[in-house]
Amino acid sequence: MFKQLTDPGDPTFHVYIDGEAILARPGDTIAAILLRTPPYVARHTPVKETPRAPFCLMGVCFDCLATVDGTTSVQTCMVEARPDMRIERPRGKVRVQP
Repeated sequence: MFKQLTDPGDPTFHVYIDGEAILARPGDTIAAILLRTPPYVARHTPVKETPRAPFCLMGVCFDCLATVDGTTSVQTCMVEARPDMRIERPRGKVRVQP
C-alpha cells in the first residue's frame, strides 16, 4: 500500500501499535504510520465495526481517531510520532476513562 522512502542514515525509533513495535522516523505523523502498518486502518466504527482509514490527513474528517498514550479520540493525522508512543486502534464503542 504505502511505502516509506528512506535514507540509510535516517534516525529511527519505535512506537507501539496495538502492542506491536513499529519503526518510525522523526516527522512521521501517527496517521502515516497507521497507513503503512497492516491492517492499514486507524479505527473501526462504533456500531458496525467497519474499518476506517485516515482520509483527509488535515484534521477535518475524524476518520483517523485512535487512542494515543491513553488519550482517546486523538486525531492521528495532527500528531507527530515520538519514541515509545502507545497507539491503540479503537474497535467498537470507545470507553472514555474518567
